Amino acid sequence: MSLTLAIVGRPNVGKSTLFNRLVGKRLALVDDQPGVTRDLREGEGRLGDLRFTVIDTAGLEDATDDSLQGRMRRLTERAVDMADVCLFMIDARVGITPTDEMFAEILRKRSKHVILAANKAEGSAADAGVLEAYNLGLGEPVRLSGEHGEGMTDLYTQLMPLADAAEDKAADDAPETDIELDEDGEGETPLITAAKPLQVAVVGRPNAGKSTLINKIIGEDRLLTGPEAGITRDAISLRIDWADPGGDSTPMRIFDTAGMRKKAKVQEKLEKLSVSDGLRAVKFAEVVVVLLDAAIPFEQQDLRIADLAEREGRAVVVAVNKWDIEEDKQDKLRELKESFERMLPQLRGAPLITVSAKTGRGLERLRAAILRAHDIWNRRVPTAALNRWLTAMLEQHPPPAPQGRRIKLRYMTQAKTRPPGFVVMCSHPDKMPASYTRYLVNGLREDFDMPGTPIRLTLRGQGDKNPYKGRRKKNAGALAKHLKGRA
Repeated sequence: MSLTLAIVGRPNVGKSTLFNRLVGKRLALVDDQPGVTRDLREGEGRLGDLRFTVIDTAGLEDATDDSLQGRMRRLTERAVDMADVCLFMIDARVGITPTDEMFAEILRKRSKHVILAANKAEGSAADAGVLEAYNLGLGEPVRLSGEHGEGMTDLYTQLMPLADAAEDKAADDAPETDIELDEDGEGETPLITAAKPLQVAVVGRPNAGKSTLINKIIGEDRLLTGPEAGITRDAISLRIDWADPGGDSTPMRIFDTAGMRKKAKVQEKLEKLSVSDGLRAVKFAEVVVVLLDAAIPFEQQDLRIADLAEREGRAVVVAVNKWDIEEDKQDKLRELKESFERMLPQLRGAPLITVSAKTGRGLERLRAAILRAHDIWNRRVPTAALNRWLTAMLEQHPPPAPQGRRIKLRYMTQAKTRPPGFVVMCSHPDKMPASYTRYLVNGLREDFDMPGTPIRLTLRGQGDKNPYKGRRKKNAGALAKHLKGRA
């Protein structure tokens, strides 16, 4: 589901009724009284063969203060910014109001694509309102009845090309992962170019300083920052050429994501959308920078975020921010490294960089760590070297012998990169304990210089190639059956 559709409009024009029809459930409250919907509701929309994310929003009202209506309007405007397409609904029976005209102007400026929908358009009483909708300057209105399901075919026709374009964009933006290699470990390594920049997601808890860090990297205040936690609501991507002191630059696309808090604390609907957007950003990244706050590092949520990136198979860099206000730097750094090794053993050796987003100190080290993590993520090991290494590892520490039958590891090769993936052909792969698999993975990290990157190790069974095995037993059984029959 690459497309996100936000349904917006004045209160009581039928947004929630259409939302319920698109998701196929009564998820949103519906009532004749205006203003029932106060927050954002997300669902999986279906229209024919189209699958998309649909957002039901609060009614747009002419309020910009901190009143309930003003806060509801700000939530709706944020949903407009997040969505690929806005479905702007008017009430065809009421016609165009001054509020409709004002918000049509806002949508023209803020939304990528706007579809105008004249709802409650069943019957001739709505004809005048449908004609009047042309005056908004948003093109031909789609004549709908969310309550009776009329006009869905016309809405499908409008959405289909936009859904196709969103799917193509998602395919273009998605990084190449799990690249297959042949027996000799050969395969094409994707190059970092302006057309295919290195994709980096900056993730972490709210108020860790993600937006401030990215502003410092790009050298301008492009992202909204402040002392309040949770200012960034959606994943925003920025294209940059990040240069080192020598002038060599690397094209990158950096995703700034909303802070990810513990699930129990995520109450606000908008924040739920923001967290899912941040998770999508991890999937679109090649390198994930987990940004910690030096004052409160390695809280449970930090560990979950790093573990998510590892499970998704992305290269990970851990950056500790606000280092400029840390007093006892040496002791703190030693404590951080010990905590990291203990709490994230699956990312053993991943770079831990101290930075100050406020002053810019440590950014050169961060850039170098990102490029090195990306290089390791693409690492290839020749098959001959792997099998020499495997022989040495087996001599040093043989595999266990469950029920007296030793597990034989016969052959090893690298099957994939991004992240590095290895296959070991062995007998009884189902009986191999996890501790021995960890022994092999840790050995690969140390001996082939692959610190920190996720490593996938698959054990595959290899049957005995003796073509006569079992034939004698089978023949003896058939003979016994034949003799029994004759008797």
